Amino acid sequence: MTSKSEKIYQLMRREIIRLELAPGAAISEKDLGRRFQSSRTPVHEAVQRLAKEGLVVILPQSGTYVCRLSRQTSEEGFIIRRALEIEAVRRAATRISPSEIMALRESIEDMRRILHDGPLLDYINVDDTFHAQIAAASGLVNIWRFINQAKVHLDRLRHLSTPVPGHLERVTDEHTLIVDALEAHDRDKAELSLRVHLDASYEVMRRLGDQQSHLFADEPEGG
Repeated sequence: MTSKSEKIYQLMRREIIRLELAPGAAISEKDLGRRFQSSRTPVHEAVQRLAKEGLVVILPQSGTYVCRLSRQTSEEGFIIRRALEIEAVRRAATRISPSEIMALRESIEDMRRILHDGPLLDYINVDDTFHAQIAAASGLVNIWRFINQAKVHLDRLRHLSTPVPGHLERVTDEHTLIVDALEAHDRDKAELSLRVHLDASYEVMRRLGDQQSHLFADEPEGG
């Protein structure tokens, strides 16, 4: 894949995940070529890669569309993410360093500042950084990459959760409990705190999804 194709892929992937490209929206490779000032091949490669990831669906004789959200795919991604992150947090609890604890607490402070005067998208980015820091502290060098792959469809659903009053404040408090357990090197408490945090956040996303059922397909699309 060329650097041009990679750039197109990353930009489109981000827009799909953030729901800036609406579920069900039509995609024209010709229009994308004009938008990105690109020849056909890089655009086609990017679209094919998005299709393999289940973010777009290519229907012969019909067209290419952004995949609608899927309850089944989101739930499966959540189950995989939770299993991987639990393993990561348990390992991190046995080996995390003071500097890594400090970095996690700095991320939490960033979240609190964003709650007062920052864009909600910034909060999501710092939240990802926080969970990536825990993954790095586990010593499992590839685990965050696998988590990212598992949660791509969950991330789309997550962008429905930001308007819920008090949700992000609760998430931030839950992050603090996770770090407290890591600092105490308490594996069981770290796992419990993370499990409660992930389960509660997913429940918020699931309820919001139920309120916006028009964004969902009856069966998973693409992939």
